[in-house]
Amino acid sequence: MRFLDSDEADDPILSVVNLIDLFLVVIGILMIVIVRNPLNPFAREDVVVIENPGQADMRITIREGEELTRYESTDEIGEGGGIRAGVTYRLPDGRMIYVPEGGPDAD
Repeated sequence: MRFLDSDEADDPILSVVNLIDLFLVVIGILMIVIVRNPLNPFAREDVVVIENPGQADMRITIREGEELTRYESTDEIGEGGGIRAGVTYRLPDGRMIYVPEGGPDAD
């Protein structure tokens, strides 16, 4: 009787158990990848990530708390629209002194 001498290798439940083991390994690897990511949503510290530094397509991503801010570089030179606010002097000992323009009563 061949049915009484069944081999354990023919048991279909063993392949299901092997698939479950495979999925557990994949889930474990994905969890490790998430934890090691600098922009991990569960991390408490603020993070600055610079992608392609010095290149034309450089991107800076800043995470402060739960807020993500992304800056992308362009080939254009930045221009300001401000006005002169004062003068900074470096002393011989290395200290910097800022002198506002217009005196103490100027707004």
